[in-house]
Amino acid sequence: MRSGILLLYFTLLHCAVVAFPEDQEPTVRLSDMYTQGYPLFLGHESGDDKEEHTLDIQQVVIMDRILYIAARDNIYTIDMGTSPAEEIYFTKKLTWESSENKAKECIMLGKSEDECHNFIRVLIKRNDDTLFICGTNAFSPFCRTYKMDTFEIEDNKIKGKGICPYNAKDSNVAIFTGGYLYSGTVADIQSMDPLIYRSLGDTPNLRTEKQNSKWLKEPHFIHVVDYGSYIYFFFREVAIEACDTGQLIVSRVVRVCKNDMGGNEAFLDQMWTSFLKARLNCFVPSILNFYFNELQAVTDVVHINGHDVVFATFTTSEYSIPGSAVCAYDMHELDKAFSGRFKEQLSPFSIWTPVPGDQVPTPRPVSCAGSEPLEAYTSSKDFPDDILNFMKEHHLMDVGISSTESQPWFLRTMVKYRLTKMAVDVSAGPNNDRVVVFLGSQNGMLLKVMDTSGGNAFLSNSVFLEEMSVYNPEKCIHKGSHDKTIVSMQLDKPSGALYVAFRHCLIKVPLGRCKLHGKCKKACIASRDPYCGWVEESKECKHFIPGESQEFVQDIEHGNVSGMEDC
Repeated sequence: MRSGILLLYFTLLHCAVVAFPEDQEPTVRLSDMYTQGYPLFLGHESGDDKEEHTLDIQQVVIMDRILYIAARDNIYTIDMGTSPAEEIYFTKKLTWESSENKAKECIMLGKSEDECHNFIRVLIKRNDDTLFICGTNAFSPFCRTYKMDTFEIEDNKIKGKGICPYNAKDSNVAIFTGGYLYSGTVADIQSMDPLIYRSLGDTPNLRTEKQNSKWLKEPHFIHVVDYGSYIYFFFREVAIEACDTGQLIVSRVVRVCKNDMGGNEAFLDQMWTSFLKARLNCFVPSILNFYFNELQAVTDVVHINGHDVVFATFTTSEYSIPGSAVCAYDMHELDKAFSGRFKEQLSPFSIWTPVPGDQVPTPRPVSCAGSEPLEAYTSSKDFPDDILNFMKEHHLMDVGISSTESQPWFLRTMVKYRLTKMAVDVSAGPNNDRVVVFLGSQNGMLLKVMDTSGGNAFLSNSVFLEEMSVYNPEKCIHKGSHDKTIVSMQLDKPSGALYVAFRHCLIKVPLGRCKLHGKCKKACIASRDPYCGWVEESKECKHFIPGESQEFVQDIEHGNVSGMEDC
């Protein structure tokens, strides 16, 4: 019954006054038969190492031209300067396993043997010389600091509560900045206490109120960004403001002040005083706006044509018609939402309504201490009780945040996969002026999309360049399982590659498939690929190498091949 209603709803959207945009078809579509020859990492140290390894990759990070692979019980590093022909081997390996006693205690809690390992969930830079690493440690999370170059332990273990999840299936994000660690995860073994937390600094630790759904309700953390005076957490959660009884999932961004010192003993003691959240909207505008509610991935802040922007990938619910969308958000416009009206619920069963302006304290609590309109206060601990009391109960903004152009930049609907990972290149092409977004799915599909906006337009047009299956069904299989979910993607411009991680393998994918077009000028130009160009001297389609001065023929704008011979 529900699927029938959804289908009718989708049909109505296509018939609405504002036409529902049609899906683009890719210029190039490739199967895994073409891509299975790409170099891959399977956990081996050398060509002589033929043992099957249980990787269970959790995340992939590139720092200082070193690729770090955080997996189960191990962290591997790969030198980005190497050019493997078939298989990639690790340069260094750090093994951090849970003790036998911890594993036994974990099993006694009713967990399976596979769950009772140390899954590395946090791997971030603490400073220029050290890494901060946390693992689930058989449902007893711990963290350590290591030297980047040697993996030598810098200090003793510290408890990872509030920093790293107990269960590897729970989401988490973390970032070190200004000497503090900001994290979003769950702080208990039952996954019932979600929190956004600041710790490991000189001032008091701060967190969200414990098990209060008005702060967070079953959040799934996606990304955290350091920008200006604030830290931004991107996540999806159950919408407490929804009028119906269903579990509507919506996407959010939370903003907290870096200089937040917490409240006083009466209000918000050791809790955030600057915690504000707003809904991220990504929808096709029409009579019946069609929303892509579930945030899946967010990029770091990138600079495009004078704008600071984040790209985000959204999907429909898994119980709905399959659909994915990419929306972009201007950070300046995003911040405006936090100067708007607050939303409140006056009683447990009443609907949520905007807070009247005359009921908001003066000065208005929307900024950090020392900044207008709170410039009179040097610390949040000095805020008057009426401001602290208001901020204890009011976190949700009334108006959501619209994407650039107020519509998705790219859509993919009515296909069997949803797009859940992304990487962005804002300096593609020979002139370093093209935006390319790579999108990864739950079934091993990788998409490449380019922005074609010209003139004064800003992220208003996209062209679908490639759709390819990059999962290697012969080599990535582990114990009979073909898990094709892309778990992480990292782009490395100097090597001209995108590193795509699955649970049990990592594949190095060239940014462009120039060799596919070979000696055919027409196919090379028609591809509109910003990473490829036609070289008249050698009569071949070649990959752009940064700094190379060779002359290329290219038409990214139109792919005009009039007058060219077929081949």
